Amino acid sequence: MSPSPQDAPSPASTPNTASGDVEPREAEHREAETAQAPAAAGDEVRPGTGFGVDETALEPTAQDLRVLTRMLGRPVRDVVEIPARCVCGNPLVAATAPRLSGGSPFPTVFYLAHPGATQATSRLEAAGVMAQMTERLGRDERLAAAYRAAHEDYLARRARIGRLAGTGEVPEIEGISAGGMPVRVKCLHALLGHTLAVGTGINPLGDETLEAVEPSWSPHRCACDPAWRDQD
Repeated sequence: MSPSPQDAPSPASTPNTASGDVEPREAEHREAETAQAPAAAGDEVRPGTGFGVDETALEPTAQDLRVLTRMLGRPVRDVVEIPARCVCGNPLVAATAPRLSGGSPFPTVFYLAHPGATQATSRLEAAGVMAQMTERLGRDERLAAAYRAAHEDYLARRARIGRLAGTGEVPEIEGISAGGMPVRVKCLHALLGHTLAVGTGINPLGDETLEAVEPSWSPHRCACDPAWRDQD
């Protein structure tokens, strides 16, 4: 997958309310809200803890790649897993190899793909939420410690995705996670992607972002365009 910034053009979202699509995954989404423990370097990372998935739903299908292409408005590649899904089954987050097939390093392993989520998150960024969060990190040591642990968790999980992708070491991004971690906030999209991909209780500011966007977008409500699944 060769992602570009989150404000890339994408198709308009329209609700998909087919009950047959939504109900079977509700329990999985609720389970993802159970607090997790952050992983650290060298820890064995447990996959399948994100929203709407278990270990059997991680492998990307041809339909997943087609939906992602339409969500993002460009062909995707280097997608290793789908660590979070809508209640209808569509991808919310794409786990991308830390080195793209063209050779470029790519630190943002958990790429937030759903247009409804990216648009809601962009509105938070425009409202100045990132500066407020960064200021809090400077005066709340408990929050800062949890955010540092989220940084280590991100690195451990990215290393796992790299092993699955067979990319080997990526020294250009060693110690660099995403979203400004571990000391500041510079991209809420990356933090929300992390929370959706691993479940709540790991990234405190990703969790806060999820809570803040839920009035306009939620992983518990389908806002997918049915045309994303259409065959070419």
